[in-house]
Amino acid sequence: MFEMLILAIPIATAALLVWSSIRAWRTKKPLLKWGGGGLAALSAAVVTLIGVVLLTGLFKLHARSAPTVTLKVAGTEDQIRRGQAVADGFCSACHSKTGRMTGGLEIGKHFPVPIGSFVSSNLTPSGELSRWSDGDIFRAIRNGLDRDGRWLIIMSYTNAGKLSDEDIWAVIAYLRSLPAAGQTTSNPPDHLSPLGLVMLGAGMLPTGKPTSSGTIIAPSHGATAQYGEYIVSYQDCRECHGQRLTGGMPGQLGPLGPDLTPVKDWTFEAFAATLRTGVDPNGHALGEDMPWKPLGRMDDETLRAIYEYLAHLPGG
Repeated sequence: MFEMLILAIPIATAALLVWSSIRAWRTKKPLLKWGGGGLAALSAAVVTLIGVVLLTGLFKLHARSAPTVTLKVAGTEDQIRRGQAVADGFCSACHSKTGRMTGGLEIGKHFPVPIGSFVSSNLTPSGELSRWSDGDIFRAIRNGLDRDGRWLIIMSYTNAGKLSDEDIWAVIAYLRSLPAAGQTTSNPPDHLSPLGLVMLGAGMLPTGKPTSSGTIIAPSHGATAQYGEYIVSYQDCRECHGQRLTGGMPGQLGPLGPDLTPVKDWTFEAFAATLRTGVDPNGHALGEDMPWKPLGRMDDETLRAIYEYLAHLPGG
């Protein structure tokens, strides 16, 4: 209903302006005929263009799709333990600001323009997941779609879909093990504003990472650059620090992150301390947008893997 109202406003406005233009054109007063009529016609064209862009945005809003998934996770102790490690080091950046996986963070406040409201969901049994199947949760993580096939905008902007199948199963097992906590969050969690719809329709907002129905297998867990590359692939490092991790570029959706190649000049101990204290070896405090607290919850072996990957980056 809200979406139809948004679309109806420019349509009604354009119709009114066209009517005004015709009325002005019929008058015998030259100034009103050419000035008022021309201005009304020009305004009608602009409003019509906005309506077309809005309609395009609405189409994109509902265009994302991916097959449903049939899945039943065993929920073993090993899966729960691994799932907690992934959740603590990744998911908690958005979903544990008000309590463990209870959501409630208004992510929209972190964008430079008011494109909408995006409240992280409560992932405990107090939230919607208690009514979702394991396959529903898998599809949400891998492809950014909820149980009803609605686009989970922020989820699709993250790299959560690059988690391996086994790691997603582990996260599901962990979420199923949580006690109910916190308050119920909005469903759906994401709502684009009219400005956000216009930007989406105009191609100024991304439509999310591509969906996938393939299998993702992670490298063996260990303190290796190969495993570190996997961790960095699903963490959102590149959304801020650039595709080559050499620094963000103006115009990107995420905050501008610095070049990470200087990490190769740090010791591992200094790197780990940076992510656990929020202060780098030069005494500079990490910015508030940097999720160093979740990253710092990772064990030494995982942090060592990330360090080995960053230390072998070209350049610097």
